[in-house]
Amino acid sequence: MDTFLEMQEARSQSMTAAAAEAPAPQIDQYLHDYVLGPADVVSLSLTGIDAPTATMEIRARVDDTGQIDLPLAGKVEVGGMSESEAEHSIKSAFVPGVVKQLTVHLEVLSFDTTDVVVSGAVTAPGLVSLRRTERNALYAMLAAGGVSDLASGKVTIRRARRSGPDVVYDLTDTLQFEAALAEEPLQDGDRVIAEAAPPNTVYVGGLLNNPRPQAYPTGVKVTLLQAIAAAGGLREDVLPREGTLIRRLPDVTDVHVKLNLRRVQSGEDPNITMAAGDILWVPETLETRFIDFLNRNIFIRAGVSVNYNVTGLEYLNRKSLQMRRFGGAGGNLADSFDPLGFLSRNAALNQIVGSPGLNP
Repeated sequence: MDTFLEMQEARSQSMTAAAAEAPAPQIDQYLHDYVLGPADVVSLSLTGIDAPTATMEIRARVDDTGQIDLPLAGKVEVGGMSESEAEHSIKSAFVPGVVKQLTVHLEVLSFDTTDVVVSGAVTAPGLVSLRRTERNALYAMLAAGGVSDLASGKVTIRRARRSGPDVVYDLTDTLQFEAALAEEPLQDGDRVIAEAAPPNTVYVGGLLNNPRPQAYPTGVKVTLLQAIAAAGGLREDVLPREGTLIRRLPDVTDVHVKLNLRRVQSGEDPNITMAAGDILWVPETLETRFIDFLNRNIFIRAGVSVNYNVTGLEYLNRKSLQMRRFGGAGGNLADSFDPLGFLSRNAALNQIVGSPGLNP
């Protein structure tokens, strides 16, 4: 137990140190306002062109070069700009060359979208449409209703238009989360797969009243004593004291931890937390086998005498046992229960009366 706890503590400290040494992520550069681009359709309200209070409504489509064509001003660059930046660019095209004062309001009517397939541990899997600045795994899963309770935090990106291996990111890790956002924008037909977490199941067996696999919701933590209690507790007829915890580590090796269950129950040893996939086994020992033998063959009654259990056939064939039971010095069960022979004679008469061809 001590060696296992030291190993767990060392692993936790190494993970903490690695996280502290990692550079701070630059998430803001990937999370920003929508920027205009080719195929977007915008609506413009221009106040002050014909008269100071008159408003002109214009619809325009952003062309492949990122420009829109406006009356009086001509081509105006708006590609790669946010809505507020595009409004400033349009106003600069009119003022002061065309008019002295102008108020510009821009609104995006329709967006150029990319259709990707989202599957796995999400609320609403299927085909989702992503705007230009949303073409990454994070927005794809949000468009599919977000991850479900079964999600592990890992996401796989599978490209449809190019060959090569799938790319897997663990979104619970800050650096990998940033790398997923910085991934090349998704294209039509790409797939985003939210991986499900392995079943949160601990396997409890051996000398317990109800040994069985115990399944819990993802994220629920169960301690050693809770797992034993959920299995109905230890078998009291054989008084087990030992247990073995088997845990698979990330390097696919198994660690066997010997447990003193009595010390854990009394609080002398730590009540460790079980992990998904752990096996808790309460084995038979020389002590439990001996107690089980006594339970099967010897019965102690009221602390006075010890009677050895015998089978029913042996009891019927042992005249001395029968007579001690019924107070006689000899004989058999018939002598004890039917000393005058009434039952035997009645049985014989019934056989005679019931014989074929005999008329009463």
